[in-house]
Amino acid sequence: MPIRCLQFVGTNYRRISTPRTEYNDLTSFYDGLEADDKLSDLPWNEAVFRDLIDFSPGVSRLRQLCRERGWLLRTVHHDTSYQVTTDKTFKDYLASLGPNTRLRLFNRRKVLETLGQIQIENYWPNKVEPFFRRLNELHIDRWGEPCFGPDSLGFHLRFLSRIAEEGGRPELSVLSCDKEGISLLYNVTYEGRAYNIQAGFIEGFHRKLALGTLHLGYCIESACSAADVDSFDLLAGEGKNENYKKRLANREVPMVSMMVVRGRLLKLLYRLKH
Repeated sequence: MPIRCLQFVGTNYRRISTPRTEYNDLTSFYDGLEADDKLSDLPWNEAVFRDLIDFSPGVSRLRQLCRERGWLLRTVHHDTSYQVTTDKTFKDYLASLGPNTRLRLFNRRKVLETLGQIQIENYWPNKVEPFFRRLNELHIDRWGEPCFGPDSLGFHLRFLSRIAEEGGRPELSVLSCDKEGISLLYNVTYEGRAYNIQAGFIEGFHRKLALGTLHLGYCIESACSAADVDSFDLLAGEGKNENYKKRLANREVPMVSMMVVRGRLLKLLYRLKH
């Protein structure tokens, strides 16, 4: 049956495919009864709000509005984002980790340095295309498909250019050994927070090294020493083989994706589905 779905610009539900966006919020929309009426007047019968910060004022108001209007409210997904607070020294942060995590994140640097000339370079702004080309190569080797297609790559290039104009700092970090890029981290720092958006590395480069985690260690150390950065955000999602973000993080943010349904038939169908 036909459904008219309301959702945030740039979020993905059903067949819409976009980069993921965490920490969406309804607070600015729910600033009074007029906003409630505006939401009611829009021509939708299903609304999906992805990756909201759970327990936020916007979520609380949405729950209340559904009770008042008799709308069906469904939770379609729960997730957690992971952050490292950088208001302490990197040494203190390392001391808070378990021994195995500390080994993978920092102590194995000595092993890496025996393998060749090690260098970390930011490819922004002069080597952007080589960065994304190498990132795609690493993703094809590990996942069987590129990380970014032509349309997605075009979006990210525009995003990086615009965020730099707004005072953000793109950090296309390349960890190389003897001039070969062995690990890449796509980071952006904006308004006091460094975000790790994407990563790629050579799997099985050395049996004692977790290259991605080791590279993150360098970036977290840099964030800890930056006076204008208060956290390093690993965002949501888990690794291919394990949830490495949970081991590294010292702060977690719960997120929820919610669906609002109105109309007798559609509400009945969703209740039957549940």
